[in-house]
Amino acid sequence: MRCASYIGCLFLLLPLCQLSAQEEYTWEMGAAAGGSFYMGDANYSRLFKDTGPAGGFIARYLLNPHAAIKSSLTVGRIAGDTKDFKNAYPDGGHTSFTRTVFDLGAQFEYNFWGYGIGNAYRGDSRFTPYLAGGLGFTFAPKPAENIFTVNIPLGVGVKYKLTPRVNIGCEFSMHFSLSDCLDVTHDEGLKLDDPYQIKGKGLKNKDSYAFVLLFVTYDLFPKCRDCNN
Repeated sequence: MRCASYIGCLFLLLPLCQLSAQEEYTWEMGAAAGGSFYMGDANYSRLFKDTGPAGGFIARYLLNPHAAIKSSLTVGRIAGDTKDFKNAYPDGGHTSFTRTVFDLGAQFEYNFWGYGIGNAYRGDSRFTPYLAGGLGFTFAPKPAENIFTVNIPLGVGVKYKLTPRVNIGCEFSMHFSLSDCLDVTHDEGLKLDDPYQIKGKGLKNKDSYAFVLLFVTYDLFPKCRDCNN
């Protein structure tokens, strides 16, 4: 009789154990959409100026509730115009541009709070802000010339676990490129790669762009499906 009671309890606990195990996954995959804007020789400080559409795909490898490695492919439109620019360029030059950028990168994400559902004993939360940083590659096809360069992305965001496997969130990331030619789309007239003929080293006088994205991802590949761990 006692043995039967133990077996009955085991069958009652087994589904709970499996449910808890299935709440932890190794990957998230999904899509993002939002806007992009540029900062450089045609826009020194105005955030969200000439914002264009942006979107892409996201994959996260989940290291633990506080950390993940994200890879992403994002496409965005950037634009700039010196017409209302406060700084005067040589000979009163004026120019504008519109360009598409492709960004392929990887970032390390740190969640301020343990992210997840079903592990209240370790303080996991359905909501968390996070920081991100890493390395990326930028490709900006013609006009003028094709640009391929490295960029350093830094971002901040929030994420929320809508269901045990569905995540939603928002991220702002600034991508500091090593090129000063993202705003050069004309072969003639004022060129913004070096309008004052002042060379800069490192990130000085280089172009950057930002993405503001809303994302939805889905958890894939459970870490375990039984109670052996």
